[in-house]
Amino acid sequence: MEWRVLYWHWLVLGMILMIAEIFIPSFTIFWFGLGGIVAAAVLWLAPDLSLSWQLLVWVAASSVFAFLWFRFVKPLMTDRTKAGISREAIVGECGMVVKAPENGRRGILRFTIPILGSDEWSFICGELVSVGERVRVRDISGNDLIVDKIGQGK
Repeated sequence: MEWRVLYWHWLVLGMILMIAEIFIPSFTIFWFGLGGIVAAAVLWLAPDLSLSWQLLVWVAASSVFAFLWFRFVKPLMTDRTKAGISREAIVGECGMVVKAPENGRRGILRFTIPILGSDEWSFICGELVSVGERVRVRDISGNDLIVDKIGQGK
């Protein structure tokens, strides 16, 4: 008796991989499970498909799903707002102006090490500052930092 891979084998493998994602939170195993579901569907439609073609369908489907996830969907899910950040972690830090504020636009400030996940922040300054000057964070206003120029006597 010859042993053959049937469509439900791929279906079970796909489900096991998708369930394994609950215990291994990387969100990559899920796409291999979904590829297994696609391989099951293809094998259900073409039951005489050889094992090498089944594996090729599984690898191709898994790769396409993973590529689409990491290229298009995941970047849209990142939280780019700085709302709810820890005020104490950033107030008092010093950085350098990399883009001076002009025409009502915010300036850009760079820290030597990333602060709260970012090394560049937009800022507001009451004084005139230029690129290359050092500033110190005084407060936070929304997603922008309020800074003071570090200079003579400050």
